[in-house]
Amino acid sequence: MTTPRPFHLALPVTDLADTRDFYTATLGCSEGRTADRWVDLNFFGHQVTLHLVDSLESVTTNPVDGDDVPASHFGVILTPADWQALAKRLTDADCQFIIEPHTRFAGKPGEQSTLFLRDPSGNALEFKSFGDDRMIFATD
Repeated sequence: MTTPRPFHLALPVTDLADTRDFYTATLGCSEGRTADRWVDLNFFGHQVTLHLVDSLESVTTNPVDGDDVPASHFGVILTPADWQALAKRLTDADCQFIIEPHTRFAGKPGEQSTLFLRDPSGNALEFKSFGDDRMIFATD
């Protein structure tokens, strides 16, 4: 397997200014190229582009280990120390979580720290961490 390359993801947003501020000020992402209706961001080494749209469709959820997880979401897997620092940063900023920071699948394959929140345009983000990266794709 080759070394993973950065991914690119384009997200629809209904308020470009507030959403840009969330990603840069709250999450600490740096800004790249911009235009009137879009902005590129360095999202933990990956390229996320925010595209201004007039409306978003509703999002449904799926049950996962006792939580109602937004079916449409994205995020990044951080080191345990970086996940703890981000969870503290978001908590200290009084961010409203969809799913509070906690451990999922405790004592089972795939045990992970996770948290969910929405950006100002309603896009769901998940940040997670594994104590052992071999558990990222573990099945048993």
